[in-house]
Order: sequence, then structure tokens, then C-alpha cells
Amino acid sequence: MLVLSIATLLIWLGLLLLHGRFWQAGPVLRPGSPGADWPRVDVVVPARDEAGSIGACLASLLAQNYGGPLRIVLLDDRSGDGTGRIARGLRDDRLVVLEGAPRPPGWSGKLWAVAQGVAEARRLAPGEDGYLLLCDADITHDPAHVATLVGKAVGDRLDMVSEMVELNCESPAERALVPAFVFFFQMLYPFARVNDPASATAAAAGGTVLIRREMLARIGGIESLRGALIDDVTLAQRVKRAGGRIWLGHSMLARSIRPYPGPADVWRMVARTAYVQLRYSPAMLLGTVLGMGLVWLAPLCCLLAGHGPARWVGAAAWAISTASFLPTLRRFRLSPAWALLLPGIALFYTLATIGSALDHHRGRGVVWKDRAYRDGDKDIGTA
Repeated sequence: MLVLSIATLLIWLGLLLLHGRFWQAGPVLRPGSPGADWPRVDVVVPARDEAGSIGACLASLLAQNYGGPLRIVLLDDRSGDGTGRIARGLRDDRLVVLEGAPRPPGWSGKLWAVAQGVAEARRLAPGEDGYLLLCDADITHDPAHVATLVGKAVGDRLDMVSEMVELNCESPAERALVPAFVFFFQMLYPFARVNDPASATAAAAGGTVLIRREMLARIGGIESLRGALIDDVTLAQRVKRAGGRIWLGHSMLARSIRPYPGPADVWRMVARTAYVQLRYSPAMLLGTVLGMGLVWLAPLCCLLAGHGPARWVGAAAWAISTASFLPTLRRFRLSPAWALLLPGIALFYTLATIGSALDHHRGRGVVWKDRAYRDGDKDIGTA
């Protein structure tokens, strides 16, 4: 027990001091503007059965205080709930609503929708420079959001700017599980390393991704990602490998309006792509399970079941692991007491990852929007 407690303490000291300051609640993209330079922005919104959110999403995009040319392309991916009808009802010259074509073999549904939207933006403004903003249909945007994204890209000479938008955190399940989702993402992809041009670590958050048109063309367009099921991370990796500069942070100006009312809803969100992230590898799954146990469960076990030095060393490891979660809880404006549940929350995410693997080996593959994908892109690099 003493050896285990010392190992967990050393692991946590290493994570805290050497792992890209993953525990910090930043960086945060604060309101700004491009100054005198207002390049063209085409917003591409893929949507499938988003009737509950698409009106608010598009209305917030049409209300942007942006001084340059701005167009929104909504690609209705064969929705059955009236998503396209709601979008067309907004009647704005800056909004183009397209009906999606059937998905060709080898494409994930979302990326096929994005590709069609990007092609339409290119057709409407051929040869123009500027930016594409790829954003989800369940996000609302502050009027300063597009200007802030472009201001960051122009001011820091970035090829891609991405944000983790504010997530719903209202139900008990969301309060318990959603902050940890953000925390574990930062642990997997420390933002400081993502934003360091000298680091190979690359990631993005798919809710909002601003990318230079020229850079997207350089990496082969959306077509180069067509089978990716973790498309945001794959895109960031391709951009960074091509020599592009990327930035990933937290948003003050965009919010997801998709609820996760119960634990089962969060489970499905995690299980959808967890095994994809592990490259469908049983060995990586085993390593992940063992790692989660050693990092999150072992300190508490040593504290509760150990004796003498093993208990005190385990207590130190547990205290460090608990304290590392506090900045994230402050960002979500939640009580620090939620950190006491972190070992149980980590167990929940571990079990959801195992569930993702079981789904794959049972032949269900990745299920999203009533579609199953069994042959995802396995070239999903890791940090």
C-alpha cells in the first residue's frame, strides 16, 4: 500500500508541475475586434433534427456586430423535424439554407454536411480570402462573438481559433458530470501545449472553429477529414502538421443550449466517441482503465484503507487531485464540494469508455442522430 500511495503522489506531482498547466481554468477569449481589418466570414452550420435550437442559433448569428461581409450557410442534413423550415422562416439575405444530399460512402454525416456548406460558401464567393466559421446548431452567440474570434486570429496571426463554449450546467447530472468532462478534456489536451507552436499537441472544440480559407485548402479541405468521427481534433492536428498556428481556449461569448438532463444523456455523449479516441485498441483501453484507476481511485483507496505513512501519502495525493479540479468548478460557478465526488465521477467516465468499446465490438459502432458509423477514421493522433 505504501508503494502504491507513493506512486500516486509522484504521478500527481508530475501532472501538476509538468503537464501543461491543464488544471487552470483558462485561457479565456475575451471580447475584442479585428480593428481596421474586417475580412470576409462565412459561417457554416450543419444541422440534423435541430428544430429545438436552430432558430435561436441562427438568430444569434444574424445579430452579430461584425463590420465586414458575413454570410451564414445552414446545411439541413435531411432532417425530419422541420429544421430547414424553421431556418427558411427567418428570411434574411445573409442566410442561405441548403438541403443536404445523401451521404456518400466513407463520410461521417456531420463532415459531409460541413463539406457541402463549405462548397456553397466557396461557390458564392469564389477566390475570396477570409475565414470560415464552423459551428454547431445548438449554440447561441453573443453579438460580439464573430468579431472577437476574427480579432484573435488577425491580431495573433493564427490559422485557426477554437473555443470550448459554455455548457449547460443546470440539472444535478450536469453539475456532477459536465465540469469533469471539460476538466478531463484539458487533461488529455492541455491548452497551453495546444497553443504552443513548438508542441506537437493539437486539439480543437467543434462547437466553434474559425479557420482561414487558405489553410483549409492547404490541408486538402474538409475532404481530407471525411471519415473522421472526432473531426475537431483531427482538423487541428492536420492544421498544426501543415505548419499552421492554432489557439484553443474557453468562450465567454458562446453557449451550448443542448441539455443533458440525466446521467444516461452524458453517458451517451461520452460513449459516442470514447473508443474512437483510443483508436479502437483494446490495449489502449486497458491502459486507460488502469491509468484512471491509478490517478483517481488509488489515492482515495490509500487514504481510506492505508495505515501509517501509506495513509498520509495517499491523503496528500488525494488532496492534490481534488484541488486540481477547483479552478474548473469556479469557472462553472459551482461549490468546491463537488470536487469530493471526483473519484466517483472518474469511475463513471471510465465505465462509459468501456461501454463505448463494448458497443463497437457488438457491431453498433458510433451512433449519432439515429445513424451508426462502423468505419471511422482511425488516423486520430494523440497528444
